[in-house]
Amino acid sequence: MTRMVVKIGGRVAAESAGAVLDLVEEGNDVCVVHGAGPQISREMELAGIPVEFVDGRRVTSLDGLGVVKASFAAVNRELCKAIGDRAVPLTGDEAGLKVEAVPELGYVAEAVPWFLPEVAIMLDLKKIPVISPVTEEYNVNADSAAAAIAAGIEAERLLFLTDVDGLILDGEVVDSIDLESAEELIESGALEGGIIPKLGAAIAAARNGVPAFIGRTEVPTQ
Repeated sequence: MTRMVVKIGGRVAAESAGAVLDLVEEGNDVCVVHGAGPQISREMELAGIPVEFVDGRRVTSLDGLGVVKASFAAVNRELCKAIGDRAVPLTGDEAGLKVEAVPELGYVAEAVPWFLPEVAIMLDLKKIPVISPVTEEYNVNADSAAAAIAAGIEAERLLFLTDVDGLILDGEVVDSIDLESAEELIESGALEGGIIPKLGAAIAAARNGVPAFIGRTEVPTQ
């Protein structure tokens, strides 16, 4: 039996419930952290709020934070319904997520590894915590939150379920990338968009002893 955190992108949230249930049926304890990126962008555009990213992380104004909270809540409801009775919906605050503000991005924070007793208890009870990485004050990047939660509950694996096959370099999916190479790749500026926070989160998890998988790409601890 493996304790794992599964991060689900907002683009693939509803259809990923089956993959989560498959992991549970295999005997794993699974905590889910989900995004809501496409939903947030769509609602911001409808509200006339600028959609802006810096290195794959969303800039969030006070008005934007309200949209973020509503979008996360909608995705969480849909995902919990798809998973079924064992799902337990949680916001970042309810899960006990610890964060540090990133003021240059507005109402945004990064998650910090921290023991989450409520989440651990739910896993022991064979529940499936489904966490929206948003707090009363901050929008928290879901990849960062997943890595911090994985470290905090001493998970044995972090899986990123996404709409891409993995880290793609020179047109090919990379099966594995070591920590040093991954850090050099981010520092090189060769990557763009959402893969930057994902790879950064995978590095953070691996540094804290949790091997991470972005699709088919493994970032091992050693």
